[in-house]
Amino acid sequence: MTPSHDADAVHARACENCKTPLQGGYCHVCGQNAHNPLRSFGHAVEEVFESFWHLDGRIFRTLRTLLSPGKLANAYLAGHRAPFVAPLRLFVILSVLTFFVAKFTVHLGEVSMPTPPPVAAGNDGAGPNLMADPDAGGVDFTRLKTVEEVVKLRDRTVEDLASVYAGMPAGLGFMRERIQKNLFSTQRRARERIAELQPDHPALAKPDRFPEGKPLPGIPAGSLITVNDKPFDAKTNPVDVSWLPGFANRWLTGKLARGEQNIPRIQQDPEHFKNVLIGSVPSALFVLVPLFALLLKLFYIETRRVYLEHLVVALYSHAYLCLCVLAICICSAISGLLPATAWWGRWPLGLLQTLIFFWMPVYLFWMQQRVYRQHWMFTALKFSVLGTLYFMMLVTAIVFLALTTWVNA
Repeated sequence: MTPSHDADAVHARACENCKTPLQGGYCHVCGQNAHNPLRSFGHAVEEVFESFWHLDGRIFRTLRTLLSPGKLANAYLAGHRAPFVAPLRLFVILSVLTFFVAKFTVHLGEVSMPTPPPVAAGNDGAGPNLMADPDAGGVDFTRLKTVEEVVKLRDRTVEDLASVYAGMPAGLGFMRERIQKNLFSTQRRARERIAELQPDHPALAKPDRFPEGKPLPGIPAGSLITVNDKPFDAKTNPVDVSWLPGFANRWLTGKLARGEQNIPRIQQDPEHFKNVLIGSVPSALFVLVPLFALLLKLFYIETRRVYLEHLVVALYSHAYLCLCVLAICICSAISGLLPATAWWGRWPLGLLQTLIFFWMPVYLFWMQQRVYRQHWMFTALKFSVLGTLYFMMLVTAIVFLALTTWVNA
């Protein structure tokens, strides 16, 4: 085969897609690359990275322009679209990247559950840790010198533990189990101390109030959720909203039951709850952004701009907010890598995060004025009302996401 034939094998004379005679490296009709990646390994590798490098070249120019309030939106609306990444694509890239990074940089730490009432304390005033290991926690009876003191402290402690157990919701089953084990441990330790002080004391002949290994009698489980002023129970006290059809009440009952079961999981593994919640934020933004564009359309109806123009402004403004959140997350990650004593590094990073946070509303106001070109007083009034309405929608969306994550986690 001659070299010319080799060249034709890689770079055809006609488009393989639409058969149009080629005049360059791309078909001027359908846009397909003239190079056949199946005939050349080099072109195959180039095709894999082509989209990335093409996007990479424009995205830095787009981000640099985005930093100036309103400049990118005005350029795109004026028809200068080729040099920049399209608003929807930019928003998708930044939102996915931002909340992907947030999963690794935002930490909830330990989730605090309802604090139980204090349990009977010993002579030193320190009560047992209800959630401690029963073999390591509990009341220390070794300090007591008489059987009467041991019996008195044991009865008070057991009574308080049983009271706390009774008020603990059924959804916190792991906490109820731990309290029950501490109760049994308290009785056992008291018996061991009495045997040390007086092996023939009558108290040793009496059975424990709560025999170890058996369920605590007469102590029903409570609930974190109340329905009709009574503890929620999927069987005995389900959701019953009169104006809802039966299937809706059953659906709500099932969701509440699932949510109550998830409470221990959230307490034991808050990071899972956080990851699910953060992962659902981009989906919520895809609903909020069009709503924000609709608000812009209503507030600036006199400008006679079409809805899609307002959508461009909404997409670029949210893209910038995602960029700011991404910067805050990166600062937080860097700060977390520094030792606790490195105040010289933590302080500037904290200051930078604060400045970014307070700059975001300033940027949005400046962008709104530059794009719609109205007097700053009218812009400030519209910005305040618009911001309040959107903030309410945002809070509603966050609450909805938290609730759906809670019942579905």
